[in-house]
Amino acid sequence: MDPFQHENLFSDPVHGYLPFVSRTNRAGEVSERQLIDSAWVQRLRQIHQLQTAWWVFPSAEHTRFQHVLGAMHLASRCLAAWYPSLRESHQALPSRPYLDLLLRAAALLHDVGHGPFGHFFDAHFLSHYGLTHETLGAKIIEGPLADLLTGLRETPAGRIGADERLDVRSITYLICRPRGRESDSSVPTWLRHLRSLFCGIYTVDNMDFVLRDAYMTGYSVRAFDLDRLLHYTFFTPEGLTIHARGMDALMRFLQVRAELFRSIYFHRTVRAIDLELADLFAEGRKLVFPGNPADNLEAYCRLTEWSMLVDVASWHESDDPKRRELGRRWQRLLARDVPWKMVCQRTVVFEAGESERASLLSSPDLLETQLRSLLPDDLADLPLRIDVARQIHRPHTRGPAAGHNFLYDADRGKVRPLDAHELYRRLPISHRICRIYARTLEHRREITEALDQILGDAAEDDVTNM
Repeated sequence: MDPFQHENLFSDPVHGYLPFVSRTNRAGEVSERQLIDSAWVQRLRQIHQLQTAWWVFPSAEHTRFQHVLGAMHLASRCLAAWYPSLRESHQALPSRPYLDLLLRAAALLHDVGHGPFGHFFDAHFLSHYGLTHETLGAKIIEGPLADLLTGLRETPAGRIGADERLDVRSITYLICRPRGRESDSSVPTWLRHLRSLFCGIYTVDNMDFVLRDAYMTGYSVRAFDLDRLLHYTFFTPEGLTIHARGMDALMRFLQVRAELFRSIYFHRTVRAIDLELADLFAEGRKLVFPGNPADNLEAYCRLTEWSMLVDVASWHESDDPKRRELGRRWQRLLARDVPWKMVCQRTVVFEAGESERASLLSSPDLLETQLRSLLPDDLADLPLRIDVARQIHRPHTRGPAAGHNFLYDADRGKVRPLDAHELYRRLPISHRICRIYARTLEHRREITEALDQILGDAAEDDVTNM
């Protein structure tokens, strides 16, 4: 076959050209293009990468589709850089083409379960059915996409062996974060270590979205040094490891990621839109999609932001009173008439040894009760919303530590947990941005004074995003 027919290129503003297998002339085989052109992957064109931030940042119109292509490309770059050390660290290892095929498929499909507004849909819809976009994605991968996946035989890096066949369960293992006390003792060590590319501190997912979101929002054209981070990372028998010389690049990545959360993902207007969206979903969830998506994947495949926003835009003309009233509120939101105005904002930083759970910020309901008790009597019933956004600076300080990353200390010739590095230890555990929203700014002074009484010296005066 003509090699220029066999392999094609996507042109990407972040990574440059992204090669993929476009055509195969062997009966029964599936090309990467066929998987990319499947309805499940193509629907990601209709789901924004920045769930509601595109309403705030005019140029951030990129979608999950562009992101997963970038993640797929990064998966190949990571394997190309790290395969020699992976091979040295593991005796029983599939072929390199197989690993490339596995990682590219997992990266392409890691967001396949997303619904409208991305992670917001997880929290306000899928959670009602005990689902996340990852667990729903696993059902899609092992269900309607399974035949396509098992038909894949090659990537731009090469063909898998005649005796090799892509295991869809390995794909779902990689993309699903561990829950609770999940046991993976039956999983090969090499596969557990590769999970770090999807569930670790720096992954093909977050490395792409940091670069892409920073570029598309105008925050930064080159947010962090990807080449240096890849160069100083390798596998050891302990797992994915970074050399001490790469720590500056890793710290830059973590700092930029934190700043994107602070200034873009947690922007005051983005969170205000989410507050109203949460109310609309709470009252009209069953009108958005009737029932559990896992029970009707065919219908779920048709549910995107495009389909949903076209649908809700007509609700105000409905004969049903509830749908009609919700439709009027959707009309206002679609016109960016956001009812909630930020009154004040404070940030609390939690250092090592400080308990987040002991803080009132861990319970917005209790915080609201105490805040109202400090307001003048005539403001006791003032419509208020309290929003607390949490950004983790040091992963694995809470919850399962799968995908744990390691540090190679060249001076001592030892591999240690990454959190042993001095630079890493200087990171705070997390910070929480507390914002009070009201319908108007009329009582800003009284509300701000009440919040400052509660938070005291723990909070920083925060004028960013004001």
